[in-house]
Amino acid sequence: MFLPVNQGGIMNFDRLHDRARGVFVFFAGVVFFCFTALPATAGTMPAGTTKDLTEWSLEDLMEIEVDTVYGAAKREQKVTEAPSSVSIITAADIRQYGYRTLADILKSVRGFYVTYDRNYHYVGTRGFSRPGDYNSRVLLLVDGHRINNNIYDTAAIGTEFILDVDLIDRVEVVRGPGSSIYGSNAFFGVINVITKKARAVKGMEVSAEAGSFDAYKGRATFGKQFRDDFGVLLSGSYYRSKGQNLYFKEYDAPATNNGRSDNADADRYGSVFANVQFRDLTFQGGYVSRTKGISTGAWNAILGDDGTDTTDAQGYADLRYRKAFDGDHDLMLRFFYDYYRYDGSYMINYPPVTLSRDVAIGKLWGGEVLYNRKVFERHKLTAGLEYQDNFVQTQRNYDESPYASYLSEQRGSYVLGAHFQDEFTILDNLILNAGARYDHYKDFRGRINPRAGLIYNPLDGTTLKFLYGEAFRAPNTYELYYNDGNIAQQANPDLDPETIRTYEIVLEQYIRNFRFTVSGFYYDMKNLITQVTDPVSGLLVFRNAGDVTGKGFELELEGKWANEVTGRVSYSFTETEDKETGTSLTNSPKHLVKLNTSFPLIRDKLSTGIEVQYTGPRKTLNGSDAGGFLVANLTFNSGKLFNDMVVSASVYNLFDQKYSDPVSKDIMQNAIEQDGRTFRLKFTYRF
Repeated sequence: MFLPVNQGGIMNFDRLHDRARGVFVFFAGVVFFCFTALPATAGTMPAGTTKDLTEWSLEDLMEIEVDTVYGAAKREQKVTEAPSSVSIITAADIRQYGYRTLADILKSVRGFYVTYDRNYHYVGTRGFSRPGDYNSRVLLLVDGHRINNNIYDTAAIGTEFILDVDLIDRVEVVRGPGSSIYGSNAFFGVINVITKKARAVKGMEVSAEAGSFDAYKGRATFGKQFRDDFGVLLSGSYYRSKGQNLYFKEYDAPATNNGRSDNADADRYGSVFANVQFRDLTFQGGYVSRTKGISTGAWNAILGDDGTDTTDAQGYADLRYRKAFDGDHDLMLRFFYDYYRYDGSYMINYPPVTLSRDVAIGKLWGGEVLYNRKVFERHKLTAGLEYQDNFVQTQRNYDESPYASYLSEQRGSYVLGAHFQDEFTILDNLILNAGARYDHYKDFRGRINPRAGLIYNPLDGTTLKFLYGEAFRAPNTYELYYNDGNIAQQANPDLDPETIRTYEIVLEQYIRNFRFTVSGFYYDMKNLITQVTDPVSGLLVFRNAGDVTGKGFELELEGKWANEVTGRVSYSFTETEDKETGTSLTNSPKHLVKLNTSFPLIRDKLSTGIEVQYTGPRKTLNGSDAGGFLVANLTFNSGKLFNDMVVSASVYNLFDQKYSDPVSKDIMQNAIEQDGRTFRLKFTYRF
């Protein structure tokens, strides 16, 4: 574990638990009061009506409260009709709670949790997040464009994410297998980030931020809708942070600087984004380059050496044509190009001190055809064909001086996928959604993955979903072919794809401005790809290391009240098990509790957002526990000041709790302690 230099030791967990319980009870009481004491009101009234809320029919209330989602079926539909359990985080939520990254957003979502090893953020859901995996079991999209790269299959959610969070209109979190629509990586779910369009900016907007650890960020965005059929949005952002001076007790010896890691935690990135829409054509592109100092001694690097860092650069260009015909069918054609580069520099004391380099380059192009049509009034058909050519998949590992090459892999691959889905309205209150996708890989046998959902509305405002789905994840280039000269890691080109079957029941109940969701799920994974230590060589290697089951349930209640008060509270329980050993998985918390509430302090002048998150204990790789913890965040937002300026101030980890996240075998420590109390001040100006 680490501690910031000149701070005390780890807080006794019993004391932490008592304080956490008291804080949670307090905020739970606040939310309970809101649910019971404040009159409900609608956020938006149907056009042309001024009647009191109590006079509205439930159909009226349902019409204004039910969100729509695109990522569940590659077409717009109500979340109550989607064959998945869906959560949506809006731009208003991002502003109200002071979210800085996509990782912050996902931490707030029911059933999700995030791990940080001071280099990358890793997302877990339904009790599953394997140390050593780079977010390859969740598919990340930006406006439907796949962001997982073609080397590690990484879904980047930290400061290396390609999009500034201020450009996000909403985030759709679609739970469960999505391979029947998207193919590989849509294993536990799909995260589709919807961007703001030109008409949402309406001119020039700039923002500036300052925060703890000498963190600074600036953004400039221009957006204008010149005509109904022509709009342009352009944006650029820059961020840098000095980071912390840290202490790791595992390195507390004279030969390793007595455990001190100073000036090695820096983080900086620059990103650009563009969206141009002209009639039925849309061009979108983005690029980000992020460099992060490695302060933990990972990969046998010298602890605290500021020459050890990683740089991730990612970019894409997407051109699409979408045409609606007569209101009952539409066609989309899309062409895309993606680029990814990873540069890792590690100062290693062999001896002598040597600069070791890792380089990975991925390039791909592809296209997609998507067709939606309504047939015979009761069938909504979706069919698609997608091709992706990974024409560059390069990995290198070498020492600079004296020069020695250990890995030089130059490969290519391709995948062709075809999918079909039918949404069949059997009765006015009963929908059958069924479909499948076939994927053909250059190096693997073809895969067929079906999905079926029966969606029943027994009463107005009540939805029951009975869901079944299968998904797969093909082993990526890194897992198959990476080695560092067999010094610490060896390749395994014989890996097979891993698969999952998921069964789920979901109940969604709408009552006035409240939405209550309860879901129960069970999944069965086979051929799990995981990083282990080879018993013969003693090196790290990826293997198909067995089968896993998981089961649990999730509860969530959210609502809106009078005077712009909103709230959301959720609880998730999960049990995971290795079927061969009968043991629970590492980094798998049984309990997750989330609470969010926001309300005005001074009407139209000042509001606040309060967030409380509890994560249960998780097992580390050596079998010890990283204890449970509770974190509270607080954000204040001003109304519009002079010339449309708004100000926000956030305090993260309000009570300065000490907690640690389990990490992979690449790091000597079993768990890395996280940031204590931090601050951010942000100014946004529009003109």
